[in-house]
Amino acid sequence: MSYLYYPGCSLKGTGKAYEESLLAVFQALELPVQELEDWNCCGATAYMAVDELRAFALAARNLSLAEQQNKDSGTKTVNLIAPCNACYLVLMKTQHYIAEYDEIRRKIDTALEAAQLRYDGRVVIRHPLDVLVNDVRLEEIATHVRSPLTGLRVACYYGCQIVRPYAAFDDQDNPSSMDRLLRVLGAEVVNWPFKTRCCGGSLTGTIREVGLRLNQIILKEARKRGADVIATACPLCQFNLECFQTDIKKQFGEDLSLPVLYFTQLLGKAFGLSEKSLGLQRLFVPLELAAIEQKGGARASV
Repeated sequence: MSYLYYPGCSLKGTGKAYEESLLAVFQALELPVQELEDWNCCGATAYMAVDELRAFALAARNLSLAEQQNKDSGTKTVNLIAPCNACYLVLMKTQHYIAEYDEIRRKIDTALEAAQLRYDGRVVIRHPLDVLVNDVRLEEIATHVRSPLTGLRVACYYGCQIVRPYAAFDDQDNPSSMDRLLRVLGAEVVNWPFKTRCCGGSLTGTIREVGLRLNQIILKEARKRGADVIATACPLCQFNLECFQTDIKKQFGEDLSLPVLYFTQLLGKAFGLSEKSLGLQRLFVPLELAAIEQKGGARASV
C-alpha cells in the first residue's frame, strides 16, 4: 500500500521536528510515502469560524489534488496521511460535509471546476497513528526496536481533534492507539484522564491567561502522575505545552518543566535513529534518557 502525505503549514514551520521524525520513521519501516504536490493550507480550524464554505473549498482543493496525483496508480482509494490534528480534522470535516450536504457539495464542485479540478470522493484521510497501528501493525513495529524505552514513563496526549467529532480509528472517549504503540517500544504508559483535554489551541496568543491556565492543568497532571515526558501528535499542542513552560512558571509560581515530544520522535529513538534525523535538537526541554534509565533501574530495585 502506498500513501500520499499532506504536511500542512505547521510541519513546514514550528512543527518541523514532527515532519523530520515522521519521515525518518516511515523510511525505517520502508513505508512508501510521497508528499502531495502543490498542496495549500487547509485553513485550520480558525478559518472555519470566518467563512466555513470557503474553508471547505480550500481543503477540498487538497483532496482533489490527491486524487489527481493518484490517477495513474491503478488503485481506486487514495490514502492521504495528515499528521497535524487540525489538518486531519478539517480534511475529515470537509469530506463529511461534501458527502452529507448536497448544497455544499454543489458549491464546492463549482469552486473546484473554476480551477479545472474535481473531487470524486476517493480519498481516505489517515492519521499516522492509524497507519502505524492498523496498517504496519504493532508486531512489525516491535521488530524494529533497537533501543527500548525501558524506564521511560510517558503520558500520551492525543489532543481534542483526532477523535472529535470523527472517531475514525480510535475510541472517542478513551483513545489507546498511541498507548499501545509506545508500550511496544518498551515505555511505561501513564494512566491519566487528560488524554483528550484541550490545550487551548490559539488561546495562548489571544486570551493568554486562559491559554496558559489550560496548559498548566495538563502539565501539572502529567507531573502528578509521575510522567517523564508527554508524547503528542499535534504541532499546536506540542508548541503550547513545551514553549510556554517558562511563562506558566512565572504566572502560577510552580516549576512544571517536562519534555514534550512527538510520538514519532520516541518511535525513532526506540528504532535507534539519529537525534538529528528526529529533530530532537529542536526541543526546548531536552529528553534526558540517561537520567531516566537510571531512575528506571532505581524503580526496579525498590
